[in-house]
Amino acid sequence: MKKRNKTRSLMACGVIIVMMSSFAPVKDTFTPAEQQQISIETPGLFSRSNAFSVDFGALGSNEYSFPLPVGKAELEGGNANLRITTKKGDVVKAMFDGVVRFSRKDGKFGNVIVIRHSNGLETVYGDNAENLVKVGQSVKAGQSIAIVGGREGRVFCTFAIMVNGGRINPETLIELASHRLRKQEVIFRKSGNRIAVAVSRKEKAEEKGYTASNPNTTNRLDLRKLKEHEWAYPLPGCKVISDYGYRGRRMHTGVDLKTKPNDKIYAAFDGEVTMSCLYHGYGNYIIIRHPNGLETHYSHQSRNYVRKGQKVKAGEVIGLTGRTGRATTAHLHFEAVFRGKRFNPSQLFNHATKQLRPHTLVVKGGAVKAEK
Repeated sequence: MKKRNKTRSLMACGVIIVMMSSFAPVKDTFTPAEQQQISIETPGLFSRSNAFSVDFGALGSNEYSFPLPVGKAELEGGNANLRITTKKGDVVKAMFDGVVRFSRKDGKFGNVIVIRHSNGLETVYGDNAENLVKVGQSVKAGQSIAIVGGREGRVFCTFAIMVNGGRINPETLIELASHRLRKQEVIFRKSGNRIAVAVSRKEKAEEKGYTASNPNTTNRLDLRKLKEHEWAYPLPGCKVISDYGYRGRRMHTGVDLKTKPNDKIYAAFDGEVTMSCLYHGYGNYIIIRHPNGLETHYSHQSRNYVRKGQKVKAGEVIGLTGRTGRATTAHLHFEAVFRGKRFNPSQLFNHATKQLRPHTLVVKGGAVKAEK
């Protein structure tokens, strides 16, 4: 059934997914206003879309640090700040990789540092006895950036997280007792002058495992056992124009396949459509959940031919290639998920031969791996 999708809200799509960041890369030079104001809008953050997301669950152990690892954290200021109490002489650490935007004395919070991160967030470190970094300096997560200070005989750091100049509750991202980063995807959406923050429901579902009807009960899938009619390459005749993996500091969560505009896109396996709508940077977007434990995602279509809840067969046409959303050329952005874990689609298909890989997919240590 052919159906032209219209713009819908995040909630109307029935699922929240990872979005590719749409903002400009972090720069190492800042305007005088950016160097003099703690709270200021981030240029280009919402220039292409009114929302972006960060998958904090994908960060490695060297990509995050609590500002004062041995400190005690308490919310204050209407849950806009953390007061992290520690002992004199401790050093304050950068939470993520980034570039120092602000490093000077402020009338309210003493010596303050603001770091702008490539994930769209900014972190604020105040009440420092001494700042150890300068504006324009690149820093790594866990790097020492200040000596802890405080006020009125107490030793602490006043810490905050900002999006587009507005502070968000740090407890949304951090478990205060353990200092751990919550392993979740978080959506940041601009609504007027405010930033709405939502935790991805999809991430929570993934933690509980695959829930489709009659699912394979193990974390293994032998692709060699699939019969010829049980799978189809999603875009025959294509070439890969962008692989899965990091583009600089940003993760490209799928593979980009190109043929010609309005070319037919095929369902990779039998399954049920769990999402089919226009979805921000992905444009026309389709998710199909398969009973073998896989889930496949298709985006940038000029048209979607399937609707949510529809059953499809492997090889059925589900849409046409396009450049809706954030796309500079007509192509298919294809993603693969197994047991709730996103993985490189090249572990599923050989893009040169357009054949299924002759190996077994296994979930190990939170990642999908291939075994002969």
